[in-house]
Amino acid sequence: MTDRCRQIERSIIKDFRKTIWKPFIRGLNEYQMLQPGDKVAVCISGGKDSMLLAKCMQEILRHGKMEFGLSFLVMDPGYHPANRQLIEENARLLEVPVHIFSSDIFNTVAEVEQSPCYLCARMRRGYLYAHAKELGCNKIALGHHFDDVIETILMSMLYGAQVNTMMPKLHSTNFSGMELIRPLYFVKEEDILRWKEVNGLRFLQCACRFTEKIAKEREEAGAGGDIVKTSKRQEMKELIRQFRTISPHIETNILKSVENVNLDACLGYVQRGVRHHFLEEY
Repeated sequence: MTDRCRQIERSIIKDFRKTIWKPFIRGLNEYQMLQPGDKVAVCISGGKDSMLLAKCMQEILRHGKMEFGLSFLVMDPGYHPANRQLIEENARLLEVPVHIFSSDIFNTVAEVEQSPCYLCARMRRGYLYAHAKELGCNKIALGHHFDDVIETILMSMLYGAQVNTMMPKLHSTNFSGMELIRPLYFVKEEDILRWKEVNGLRFLQCACRFTEKIAKEREEAGAGGDIVKTSKRQEMKELIRQFRTISPHIETNILKSVENVNLDACLGYVQRGVRHHFLEEY
C-alpha cells in the first residue's frame, strides 16, 4: 500500500472519525445492513460518495468483527474516455480493485425526452444487480448519503404530493435474493466534501450527456454552465441550506419525521399497494 493511500484511509478513521466513520458504522448497525457470509458489490460511479463508500467498506472488512465478501463494480454507461480514465486513476490511487463493465445506457436514453434521468437510473440499477449476481453477490451497496435522503423526502412532498423516503435497505423486486443497502445513510455531504478537499482528491462529477447538453445550452445562452441548478434536487439542497441558517435541528427533524409517522393524524396512507383513508375507521 502506498503512503498516499494509507494517509487517505487513516483520515477516515482519525480525522473524520466523528463525522464519517461513526455515522457509517451507525448506519450499518442500526439498519442491520450486513450479515456474516454476505458478499457485497459496492457500486462505484466515480464520484466522491461511492469512492468514499468503497474505502469505508474496505476498512470495516479489514478491522471489523464480521466476515463478508466485497467486490467493486464500475459500470461504464458510455462515458467520455477522459471520464473513464479518471475513475481508473482514482481506483489505482485508492487501491480499490474495480471490476469495470460497459453498457449502452447513454445511447439508449439519449433521445428520451420524458424523465431521461429516471430511466437512466432504473437501467443502471438493473445492470448493476445483474452483474453483481453474476459475481456471486447477494447485496449491492450504493453511495447515497444523508442529504440524498432528506432531499428525497422534501421532493416527494413538494413535487410528488406524497411522503416517501430513500430507504436504508431494500429487497430487489426483479432479482430474487438480492438486496440494496445504503451504508452512508447518516453521513452528511458537507463532510464528504471536506474529506475530499483535505486529501486533495478529484472525482468525477456528473458525466451524463443530458446534463452536459443542458450545461452547453445554458452557457450559450449566457446563463453560465452550472448544470446542477437545473435539477429539482439542487432546489432541495438550496432549501435545506436555508433551513440550516435557521436551526441546526431542522435537517435531522426532516429524517425523523418519516420515523414518527402518526397514522391517527393522517388523512390517508398506502400500505402494500392498498390506499387507506381516515374515514374508514372514523
